[in-house]
Amino acid sequence: MDSVQTVVIFALIAAKCVRAPPPNFVLLFADDLGYGDLGCFGHPSSPTPNLDQLAANGLRFTDFYVTSPVCSPSRAALLTGRYQTRSGIYPGVLYPGSKGGLPLNETTIAEVLKSEGYSTAIIGKWHLGVGLNGTYLPTRQGFDNYLGIPYSHDQGPCENLTCFPPDIKCFGRCDVGVVTVPLYFNETIKQQPADFLTLEKTYINFASQFIHDAVHNKQPFFLYYPSHHTHYPQYAGEEYAGKSLRGPFGDAVMEFDGTVGKILQTLVKTGVINNTLVFFTADNGPELMRRSRGGNAGLMKCGKGTTYEGGMREPAIAYWPGFIKPGVTHALSSSLDILPTFAKLAGASLPDVQLDGVEMTNILFSLGPSERQAMFYYPSSPSKKYGVFAVRWGKYKAHFYTQGASHSMTTPDQDCSLLALKYHDPPLLFDLEADPSENYNLNGSDWDPVLQKINDLRVQFEASMVFGESEIGKGGDPALEPCCSPECSPKPKCCHCTSEL
Repeated sequence: MDSVQTVVIFALIAAKCVRAPPPNFVLLFADDLGYGDLGCFGHPSSPTPNLDQLAANGLRFTDFYVTSPVCSPSRAALLTGRYQTRSGIYPGVLYPGSKGGLPLNETTIAEVLKSEGYSTAIIGKWHLGVGLNGTYLPTRQGFDNYLGIPYSHDQGPCENLTCFPPDIKCFGRCDVGVVTVPLYFNETIKQQPADFLTLEKTYINFASQFIHDAVHNKQPFFLYYPSHHTHYPQYAGEEYAGKSLRGPFGDAVMEFDGTVGKILQTLVKTGVINNTLVFFTADNGPELMRRSRGGNAGLMKCGKGTTYEGGMREPAIAYWPGFIKPGVTHALSSSLDILPTFAKLAGASLPDVQLDGVEMTNILFSLGPSERQAMFYYPSSPSKKYGVFAVRWGKYKAHFYTQGASHSMTTPDQDCSLLALKYHDPPLLFDLEADPSENYNLNGSDWDPVLQKINDLRVQFEASMVFGESEIGKGGDPALEPCCSPECSPKPKCCHCTSEL
């Protein structure tokens, strides 16, 4: 299919001028996965055959960014197309007893697509709040179906997390003094603690049934799979434990990849693979403090918790047989751009708010350059006082502030673990095409025009930024921690249940 045919078909579908069904969307979102953690992005011993196949037959992004180097804010931006500072998902992340969550007046991808008759589902990690009586659960944010855990799986005692065989506890320490991790079906807790040895099988069955039902009902669908893999501590079920060359982290990557493969098989079996856009990326960089159990940023500097490339540049792949040509793109793009892109392809209206995302159809269908001019890097705890820490424009990136993070300790590079905030005047400047590792500062007056342009973009952007009230700043209440027996005592020990899904 040449570019002219692609334009014509895309225009007809978007305008609904032909009786072609609107495309389905599958959004795959890994957790704490580094730029260098997949085989298709250069890791020599990471077993990811399904993602590698997606990359070989789809479009692989080399310059794709998330908006935060930690979980909750990155997820908020992905689903709303807006920087987390606007929605109030800062500083840091949400916890089991957090009072706040993604505000209900924010519009998610699921809500955008539901307006066009889509069936919507999420399996996996939400991490955008639970709240009183489930106020912030996915079912209140546009998802018809939800099966998953509402926050990170280390935000509970490690006793709920076992590796294979079952008598071996996973390596590491998790939060204590809080409830064990619950598994939700819609707004009801079905397991507490969740059974991680069978969790991926449960997700696969749920996803398969969801796809089959949507196809049977001739309804377009949106499936969002934010995986628990590869967040620490890593785990894997019987099918994958001990099977990779990379130890427990590799097993976790392998299990995630296996779930991706089974979702793809379902798309093939139901006959909708050629009418489904599959998009893969991850929430933030690797937790390097865990050493070999924390992931790998490849050539990128530092990792989780930092605004260096390793903290916020992520692997990404787009796959849509017959529409997206196999290849590699170096176009500047972001998780912010997924909402407007899905909306464009579905013929849906955009939310009537300040969006930070731009649609990526030019990139996906080889129609022209990226509409994204710049990327702005916020730290995990953004503030009006300091604003953005760094800006990328074209191939250049300027750091106005740098700060390491405990998440990125243990590396030989002291910049990754230096917790003191450093202000740079003039800003540090790097050519990310020639120097993706941010090793060689471009100093001297020859670079003044580039720095001036970047600073102008920064000033313009910050003038448009209206910080929302901090949802994480509302604090927490142990009474809000999810419990399958709300009236039981003593908590959290009594919160224990198992029922049929």
